[in-house]
Amino acid sequence: MKDGQFLGKILGRIHGRGYKAYQDLRGSYQFKHFILHVEHVQRDPYATPSLLRVEVEDHHFPSHFFNSTIRRVALEDYLARSFQKAIHAHPATILGSGRSGDFRIDAGGQEILERSCVNLGPENVEMRFSLGLPARGRRIMGKEAKHLLVDILPLMVDESCFYTGDPEVEAHLNLTEDAHALREQLSERGLVAFLAEGSTLPRRSGVCSQPLKTAVPLKSPSSLRVSLSTPNRGMVTGMGIPEGVTLIVGGGYHGKSTLLQALEAGIYNHVPGDGRELVVTRESAVKIRAEDGRSIQKTDISSFIHEPPFMESTREFSTQNASGSTSQAANIVEALEAGSHLLLFDEDTSATNFMIRDERMQVLVKSHQEPITPFIDRVLELYEEEGVSTVMVMGGSGDYFEVAHTVVMMDRYQPQNRTREARMVAQQIPTGRSREVPHPFSYHHRTPLRESINPYRGRKIKISSRGKDTILLGSDTIDLSQVKQLVDPSQTRALAYALYHAQHYMDNQHTILEILHLVETDMEKSGLDVLSPPGRSKPPGLARFRPYEFAAALNRLRSLSIQ
Repeated sequence: MKDGQFLGKILGRIHGRGYKAYQDLRGSYQFKHFILHVEHVQRDPYATPSLLRVEVEDHHFPSHFFNSTIRRVALEDYLARSFQKAIHAHPATILGSGRSGDFRIDAGGQEILERSCVNLGPENVEMRFSLGLPARGRRIMGKEAKHLLVDILPLMVDESCFYTGDPEVEAHLNLTEDAHALREQLSERGLVAFLAEGSTLPRRSGVCSQPLKTAVPLKSPSSLRVSLSTPNRGMVTGMGIPEGVTLIVGGGYHGKSTLLQALEAGIYNHVPGDGRELVVTRESAVKIRAEDGRSIQKTDISSFIHEPPFMESTREFSTQNASGSTSQAANIVEALEAGSHLLLFDEDTSATNFMIRDERMQVLVKSHQEPITPFIDRVLELYEEEGVSTVMVMGGSGDYFEVAHTVVMMDRYQPQNRTREARMVAQQIPTGRSREVPHPFSYHHRTPLRESINPYRGRKIKISSRGKDTILLGSDTIDLSQVKQLVDPSQTRALAYALYHAQHYMDNQHTILEILHLVETDMEKSGLDVLSPPGRSKPPGLARFRPYEFAAALNRLRSLSIQ
């Protein structure tokens, strides 16, 4: 195998030549402690940067650091972040064209996700990253490239890919393992979420997910306080939110939505210092909201919207431009179809006429004139008959007191259990409204057709993403901007590949739920690489997603066809 010295000679030889001469770098090179693989070389300094891969053959990490899936994922996450720190510690100050000298690894944000950029084995570790090969105009800066690859890269590998006894590594793993253990106990304890005492819930801003430094630490009300065990820090005490229907109430700006957002994020493990490290929610929690304009294909929304004017049935409802109420109904049914047993609502992002119809409106607009069954009339049935719990922020309608099992009031960002008071209010001030339910709740599972997925634009396969909100699949654009539990652009990129991969199972027989399980099984067995289309380099920028976001992407595909 060629070595690092040989790589330096190539870069010296092509210095000053046209940019395409960088293609000579493709191949593998043996360095002292690792092997460098140059897998894809960009053809232009302004194109997507080149893809590189490093293999370290003996990382020295003890086996108990990765003796479970959750610890392995946490260690891979730590290594990616360590490599990113090494990049920042050795900045390449190259004044070149495009992204010359720009090292990048997909290290992520506050969440700990399984990623394709790091793959850990018993002895070896593989790091995948990108580099903008330096150029002046479209001429190769070979000397600068040699400095990056032969001098700086070995330093970054040495500083990030080997175990040195730093206690910070084990702390990272133990914290992740503890959060996972808390989440695993929720079901057996009859809880849908747990928030550890002293957690920091507020974020710095709507676009910054780091903790607000001046936030008040969470203190749980004694009546909701529970203690759960963890493998590394013993018993942890905090607020447990029980199964059933939970309302989050309180005045404006007192932290209602902040609490709900913490529960939305509790499906993920978080890095040390995030403030929500021990805030956990059941893995199947799905945030539900109105989503005007989205596409719906043959979804059974008849339990919420029935016999609208000029329409025969809503058991196979389709539209390319959904209203607030129809989109919210579809979002609920699609979440249940994907296997969710916990729904999260915020009244600020819900359709008012879908959530409630009060007594006065019932008197004026008779039930036979109203095709919408409001959610208030289904929420208890969903729990009692389907085992689906609900947590909702409700600041404007006390009618929900009559159907709530638990009422948490936020006061200056601190939770208080006001369940007893809410029940007394419901008795003292009856609403007088009647329950409007024409038939028991039901929905049917759907079978997507293979032709739903067409990845071709002309003769070329087009699969890509833009940020975390958009998937480009062939000629189709999928808008995921309202799927709020997608937290990383690499998840969206992986979803784009997963839609292509799912074609294997669209045989006009498998239901959406079955397809979700099959794709999930493939990732469990073979990792995220299984999603990559044939002929493409090993992807460095994919992150694990949940089946619920995969279902959301599939259901928003405007070319989706249902048998």
